[in-house]
Amino acid sequence: MDEEYDVIVLGTGLKECILSGLLSVDGLKVLHMDRNDYYGGASTSLNLTQLWKRFRGDDTPAENLGSSREYNVDMIPKFMMANGALVRVLIHTNVTKYLNFKAVDGSFVYNKGKIYKVPATDVEALKSPLMGLFEKRRARKFFIYVQDYETNDPKSHEGLDLNQVTARQLISKYGLEDDTVDFIGHALALHRDDNYLDEPAKDFVDRVKIYAESLARFQGGSPYIYPLYGLGELPQAFARLSAVYGGTYMLNKPECKVEFDENGKAIGVTSEGETAKCKKIVCDPSYLSDKVQKVGKVARAICIMSHPIPDTKDSHSAQVILPQKQLGRKSDMYLFCCSYAHNVAAKGKYIAFVTTEAETDNPEVELKPGIDLLGPVDEIFYDTYDRFEPCNDHEADGCFISTSYDATTHFETTVKDVVELYSKITGKVLDLSVDLSAASAATEE
Repeated sequence: MDEEYDVIVLGTGLKECILSGLLSVDGLKVLHMDRNDYYGGASTSLNLTQLWKRFRGDDTPAENLGSSREYNVDMIPKFMMANGALVRVLIHTNVTKYLNFKAVDGSFVYNKGKIYKVPATDVEALKSPLMGLFEKRRARKFFIYVQDYETNDPKSHEGLDLNQVTARQLISKYGLEDDTVDFIGHALALHRDDNYLDEPAKDFVDRVKIYAESLARFQGGSPYIYPLYGLGELPQAFARLSAVYGGTYMLNKPECKVEFDENGKAIGVTSEGETAKCKKIVCDPSYLSDKVQKVGKVARAICIMSHPIPDTKDSHSAQVILPQKQLGRKSDMYLFCCSYAHNVAAKGKYIAFVTTEAETDNPEVELKPGIDLLGPVDEIFYDTYDRFEPCNDHEADGCFISTSYDATTHFETTVKDVVELYSKITGKVLDLSVDLSAASAATEE
């Protein structure tokens, strides 16, 4: 193992696999190692037997759930925005050829105890039972402003500089009610708290725009897409990509100890008595636990059901966002559902997740508002995991550590982390201006 690499990547979680793919495409010499004998790290997918082993020990799954191998239960389930950053990365790297996507049926929001479809355009605003007649008209005007807004066309700005005006000021111009602001901010712009209201409105408008453009791409009920057989396909697709560009993969490498020189700079990785040298290390928090800090905790429930989530128009796949204010919480709660239609469960079975940033030590009580919306469940597993983020100086130690996955059920925050890490590692900005039509073929059935 005397070879020297530009980068050694530790862990085959989704973020690490995307990065090794991007860096390989850039011409860097990449070695990718994992202490596990499977792809995916924390973001792996499990079949039924693996799921039971992880959460129930020696118990075995009931036979009425169907065959174990028909299940691909993502441990970090997230949908991707059809026009969002992850799809752009997939096209930029040409990974789309290894994957088949299917549109997600529905995107919903919880409001005053009920589930509603998220309106995202002026036409939908007028139809939505979420708002009264006058509010619909105000919302329609807001959506038309967002749809027409073009950064380079000052005429579309209506005299507002969105880099100066806050989201709160923009919203008050349209006189929108709090509940309307709640669903636009949390279910369309996908903000996780209300801090965005006092930040420049440009990001808020861009996010709503991406949502509406994504919705328009597949004329489906949602702006989201999801791979057939679940997200476990993604790390492997990026691994194939990296291999095409000369990247080397080694699974089942115990320990993977990062070696440092006398100045504290990473110089290689030792496993089984051999050291591979490198200039930079990329890894998830579990590989360099002394260089990360705990910043929070995710609580979640994983459910197997024999029906879709009630009030989601029988959607086989759906996201429901429960904004924090609607629950009297500090953070949003997310419902994620997919089914045998995406080849992630046996025929007639649905997998639902309820996740949130934990605010207590009791996930069963904390997740109850979300679980109550699911109707009867065949099986339920409760779980919590800690969230870490790096606290090291990457310039000094050459270590680039990803942050743990958050509670969101979409990929926007995950990709933001990847894009920022890419820039830190390479000193370049990732160009994601791609022809989005390249991905549409893969979404056809």
